Amino acid sequence: MSLFIFVVVVLLYGSIFQYNSAAAPRSFSIDYKHDCFRKDGEVFRYISGSIHYSRIPRVYWKDRLLKMYMAGLNAIQTYIPWNFHERASGHYDFSGDRDVTHFLQLAQDVGLLVILRPGPYICGEWDMGGLPAWLLKKKDIVLRSSDPDYIAAVDKWMGKLLPMMKPFLYQNGGPVITVQVENEYGSYFACDYDYLRHLTSVFRYHLGNEVVLFTTDGAGVSYLKCGSLQGLYATVDFGPGSNVTAAFSAQRYAEPHGPLVNSEFYTGWLDHWGEKHNVVSTTAIVKSLNEMLSLGANVNMYMFIGGTNFGYWNGANTKYAPQPTSYDYDAPLTEAGDLTDKYFAIRDVIKMHRKIPEGPPPPSTPKYAYGSVKISLLTTVSKAANTLSFAGPIKTKYPLTFIELNQQFGYVLYRTTLPMDCSKPTPLSSPMNGVNDRAYVSVNGVPSGILERNKAITTNITGKPGDQLDILVENMGRINYGKEINDFKGLVTNLTLGSQELSNWEVFSLSIDEAISEGLLWQGNFEERATLTPPRSLGLAPPAFYTGSFIIPDGIPDLPQDTYIQFPGWKKGQVWINGFNLGRYWPDRGPQVTLFVPANILSTSSPNNLTVLELESDPCTPGPCTVEFTTVPVLNGTVKSLPNQKRQLFRKDLL
Repeated sequence: MSLFIFVVVVLLYGSIFQYNSAAAPRSFSIDYKHDCFRKDGEVFRYISGSIHYSRIPRVYWKDRLLKMYMAGLNAIQTYIPWNFHERASGHYDFSGDRDVTHFLQLAQDVGLLVILRPGPYICGEWDMGGLPAWLLKKKDIVLRSSDPDYIAAVDKWMGKLLPMMKPFLYQNGGPVITVQVENEYGSYFACDYDYLRHLTSVFRYHLGNEVVLFTTDGAGVSYLKCGSLQGLYATVDFGPGSNVTAAFSAQRYAEPHGPLVNSEFYTGWLDHWGEKHNVVSTTAIVKSLNEMLSLGANVNMYMFIGGTNFGYWNGANTKYAPQPTSYDYDAPLTEAGDLTDKYFAIRDVIKMHRKIPEGPPPPSTPKYAYGSVKISLLTTVSKAANTLSFAGPIKTKYPLTFIELNQQFGYVLYRTTLPMDCSKPTPLSSPMNGVNDRAYVSVNGVPSGILERNKAITTNITGKPGDQLDILVENMGRINYGKEINDFKGLVTNLTLGSQELSNWEVFSLSIDEAISEGLLWQGNFEERATLTPPRSLGLAPPAFYTGSFIIPDGIPDLPQDTYIQFPGWKKGQVWINGFNLGRYWPDRGPQVTLFVPANILSTSSPNNLTVLELESDPCTPGPCTVEFTTVPVLNGTVKSLPNQKRQLFRKDLL
């Protein structure tokens, strides 16, 4: 054969080979005979980590994904919170920090596959488990069931979301290898197989028959009985220290053959206000992880990075216990994406089971302490009620809930007048425990006490007939797990004064975030405000707004940088920087003391505006008060109010 002919044959063979390779379809499937996944026909095992794009600013998505990739992970797992994208029925938002398709594309660009958990219910210590609160407009709706109204809303949402996800399926050229249907359904009271069957048909209709659909439940046969369904591959979740063999034996109850999968292997655990910060031993994690990987199991570490419940997005567990702003989770990557000893220990274990990328991971992001910022009183909530309530007060005989006001988050002010003489202390009570979740009570602007769900249903007040009674109610986060997720907010039952039921309310739906973003609180008589000293009583001050500003220094390179804010002497409230709602602070109860401030919300070209809503008592009398920016997070501060209830690691319900 001449050299010319040989070269032509080689080139022709090469082009045919390339054509056949390009034409070969991508596939991801379950091999029941050999108890494994197969990717493009080859045996495949994923080592994954959970990351929630909704808890991390978009500008940091790539940084966090790269750190996960460099740890040796070949996949990530993420939730899609329905209420994050459809905040009002029929109004969808997939822009900015909500651009989930951009997040999926970034994961693929980095080299990570994706395990997708689109709900509709996700739990995730997220408000109402990701279900939108507007579903509660039907008061008796049975969530996560075949209730026709619930199903209609789910079908509409999935009809919007799933077609967006289809191009990202692995067989369509994307990174998504498996998709979860619902979440931990075996832990829910309904046990509605028709509901699961309906969801399965919806997912198949929109995503096709090739995608691997799965369920996740606790590693116990009792959970799998109601959580698994034929046609959905059943997986389990359990934490370090568990009997790995027994846990996977539970999976084998539902799936006698197929890959072993721990969909949530807990690298840490969640916190609640008023309970000690949870820490999970790196030694225990390493031991259990190595044991599972030695069995050939597929493992997703929950969480690999937790992130932050910015704004009002935190959930709550029962008996009502809201989670704090930080979702650090004691994870391998901190809330701010910093590398930890746990990260490197896990990386070393993964190294024993698969080749990991060469080179160091991206470094932790630098932090900067901007120091103390002087804060001064702006106005009280009561004085600003008409400014904050864009539509004005609604007059009603009995209180209205948040949902009846078409408000989902934040604060509502209830106002009436005293119908009787209360010159002697008179009990103001919520006899049916109907304050959801915390109410700040004042008479003629003077604080009278606090009512709190399950903890304080009575406070004494004094006053004369006709005095103004204000009750500011805070939604502290909806229950995200268990049968009580239909969690209504506000005064969900009426209050009594002595033995008399109160009536004739004015109810102010407060648009605080919008008012701050539009600068409405700053419009008015500043001279008058400067001399305003809110009255105090019982160690309390009326809920009020405070403001300050700070300039990021010139001449220092690479600013702005991430930082943390803390509140010396402050009790409980909400904080905004440049109109961005950072979340709740509550150092008075703990364990979280500092709040993470990502650099992307800070400005180097103009002063940074800071707004604080303090609900209980400021440190501004006497003398000036400050907030402080520091480089060191404090998530394990002293807990002031331990509950009379017991929880243990890796259990969301009470013992």
